Amino acid sequence: MPKIKEIERTPNPDAMRFVLGDPLTNGVTKSFENADEAESNELASSLFAIDHVINVYFVDKYVTVTQDGDAVWSELLRQLAPPIREASTQTDLEEDEEVHATKEVQETDDPRLKEINKMLDDQVRPYLLADGGGLKILGLDGDRLKVHYQGACGTCPTATSGTLYAIESMVKRIDPEIQVVSV
Repeated sequence: MPKIKEIERTPNPDAMRFVLGDPLTNGVTKSFENADEAESNELASSLFAIDHVINVYFVDKYVTVTQDGDAVWSELLRQLAPPIREASTQTDLEEDEEVHATKEVQETDDPRLKEINKMLDDQVRPYLLADGGGLKILGLDGDRLKVHYQGACGTCPTATSGTLYAIESMVKRIDPEIQVVSV
């Protein structure tokens, strides 16, 4: 049973990050966008059973829960804490091989995509994780790089403006013709 050490605000006013005393997973990242996706995961499923929860994202000692904006955090936190405290360490979890990039992106021969994914791993994803979220590359369609924000980043106002602009600036060093779009 993980102990909740801290509850942190994220840059997204609709997301909170729970910092646990012990790891929930051993490096495995999980992102659930809805209750159907969470069916096979006891913790995520129990969090989606709480009204207003729209996203659950966790890795190691961090659980990020995003709400729809219609709940009062002080009340919602009281409902979220028990299932997180009761969760068992999830050592049997398999990494979603496509959590950071689709299989198509991972298997590409396009050197631009390989370099972009490495750049995101080194320079962007650690910072997004610190804010309770992540980023998945969906693909490169011509000169349009499609990305999908996860966790707290999914509905964050700064992700779709400032962060997206910063990512596009970095990507343009690899190929000045690429435009980054969030989907």
